[in-house]
Formats: sequence, structure tokens, C-alpha cells
Amino acid sequence: MAHIHHVKPTVAKQNGKHKQGKGFSPNELKAAGISKQQAQQAGLPVDMRRKSEHEENVAAIKAHTKNAKA
Repeated sequence: MAHIHHVKPTVAKQNGKHKQGKGFSPNELKAAGISKQQAQQAGLPVDMRRKSEHEENVAAIKAHTKNAKA
């Protein structure tokens, strides 16, 4: 079984560049169809301060939960 370690979201900075974020936003978790508690149990970091939703982060959450269930 493949494990994904250190799954971190990508966050856009003001200058247009991207950096690693501290955790996934609640909106990204909602778009992926999992709750905050499920994300923490799966080992995903959650940052309640973030409000944005990025499609690449939603895809990363879905891929991680799919691999975690397998």
C-alpha cells in the first residue's frame, strides 16, 4: 500500500508565485467531500484561517483519501 507523506496544499502569494501552505482550507475539504475530523484522521493538515479553494488542492485531498482507503 502506497503512503503519501507530508501532503501540503499549494497557496498563491500576492506576487503570483506559489508556496506550500500550512493546511487545507475548510472550503477545499468541503469540495472534496470530507469533514475536518475525517481529514485530521487521514493525516491531512487543516488550516481554519484559510478561505480560498484551489482545484489542485482538492485533487490532492481526493487522491490522498483514495490511497488511504485502498
